[in-house]
Amino acid sequence: MDIRDLTTPRGLVALAAAGSAAILLGALMFQAIGYAPCDLCIQQRWPHLAAAVLGVLILVFRLPMATALLGAVAALVTAGLGVYHSGVERKIFAGPDTCTSNPPGSMSAADLLAQIQNAPLIRCDEIAWEMFGITMANLNALFSFGFAVLWVAAWVRSRRG
Repeated sequence: MDIRDLTTPRGLVALAAAGSAAILLGALMFQAIGYAPCDLCIQQRWPHLAAAVLGVLILVFRLPMATALLGAVAALVTAGLGVYHSGVERKIFAGPDTCTSNPPGSMSAADLLAQIQNAPLIRCDEIAWEMFGITMANLNALFSFGFAVLWVAAWVRSRRG
């Protein structure tokens, strides 16, 4: 395979789909070694799965390259979730009630007990892993924006050629 093949519309689709598949595999590997995902982490996986499957369908069944725009949408959805999750981790945004905790000062004892009993084991507002200040949610957002560019580039190149 020639490196120039990767700059064709089909090559760009293959790169974007493989990138999403790699992100999924990486997330599953982290989970396997003990980093349990929170609800937002799991939500970020679904668009990657959709993008990877879509890429395979485009390549195998030679679907029209306009379908590459659906891959871009999937990548942008998971990128947006990654940005949101990053903000929740850094306490910039309030996270979903199912994934974060509320300050106990304004709660009755019964409400506080109910919150503790119903709390998820893995909270979205706590950073499970980071390196040099970069979290998994940060990495997902960055890579996913890049994958979106690849999907759009595949569509643009297909229109030119």
